[in-house]
Amino acid sequence: MSKIEEKFRELRERNQKALITFITAGDPSLSVTEKLVYEMEKAGADIIELGVPFSDPLADGPTIQASHLRALEGEVSAKDVFRLITKIRKKSKIPIALLVSYNLLISYGVDRFLESASRSKVDGLIVPDLPPEEAIYLKGIAKAEGIDTVFLVAPTSTEKRIKDVSEASTGFIYLVSLTGITGARKEISTEVKDLAEKLRAKTDKPIAVGFGISKPEHVKEICKIADGAIVGSAIIKVIENNLKKKTLVKTVGDFVKKLKSATK
Repeated sequence: MSKIEEKFRELRERNQKALITFITAGDPSLSVTEKLVYEMEKAGADIIELGVPFSDPLADGPTIQASHLRALEGEVSAKDVFRLITKIRKKSKIPIALLVSYNLLISYGVDRFLESASRSKVDGLIVPDLPPEEAIYLKGIAKAEGIDTVFLVAPTSTEKRIKDVSEASTGFIYLVSLTGITGARKEISTEVKDLAEKLRAKTDKPIAVGFGISKPEHVKEICKIADGAIVGSAIIKVIENNLKKKTLVKTVGDFVKKLKSATK
């Protein structure tokens, strides 16, 4: 059983749901990212998603795009991200999943990327622009390296795609709550419940919902129908609003603490 699977099982036994927090590695710097990971874990985050900076992140709205640009301005590379995770592993065992564009993965080299991920003890891989039917090679290497591969289901997914993702995903299934780009929303899409029920009919793997989840009320709502909530843009907005403040890390931690309280 992988560390991500173990985390979901542990939470299920405690009658809790998972809070998965997303930030872009290197935003605003690698040293701050390291501190943010520790702070978010301390505040109750169960799994961390780290975005690997890319010039054209797929499906991301302006908030996450800006975070990628800030990291790239600091010349943060995939190698830097692996070095960061290796450093984090000396102090923390929290499950970490990388979110990476397939173009970046290809330019780095699939085999080389997964070998580096394994050495730095990455637990999961999310490649949003790689459908499961085209991921057989990647899945094979990831499995050999002990890394979960997480695929996405969206409101536009066909019955076949839902079935394929249910079978291909390991760790958890990423349920995209709405059609469109990432970003905080005022309300949760009404399509989420129906889509979660379709997935439940095909698999018993954990389901985590992302896109548009921006406040504790959203997290509470999502946790009624899924095994976890993924929050990214709202956290990055907190980072953006506090870039020049010494309290940045603590402010993010306080926000994550409120989000986590809604999962219980």
